Amino acid sequence: MINVKPEVLAALEGNTDLLALLGGPYIYQLKAPEGLGKYITLFELTNFDSAWADGTAFMAEVHLQVDVWVKAASPSPIAAEVDKTMKSLGFKRTSSADLYEDDTGIYHKALRYVTEREVEGG
Repeated sequence: MINVKPEVLAALEGNTDLLALLGGPYIYQLKAPEGLGKYITLFELTNFDSAWADGTAFMAEVHLQVDVWVKAASPSPIAAEVDKTMKSLGFKRTSSADLYEDDTGIYHKALRYVTEREVEGG
């Protein structure tokens, strides 16, 4: 199993255009603090061995979801910057969905990505 989350977090936090749209480094794993108007969360959906040689896995496939949350505007400009960053890391977008959270009044863009990476020692 490989862990791509630190790489993704660092790349998103290093995108100055993205941070400007968010108004700061509001990027979190799984859950954000309450009260933010714009933020991003990310989490791993799946992480599994995808190729073997001589009984040893040498490749892993990882699926991530990156969610853009915006209180009073369209999440599309932020989502476009996320997409640019993810593609620069070699991820492919597999889906996206525009959502609205009735209970909180937050616009939500769910972006799903996949990558395949070499497993160390594989």
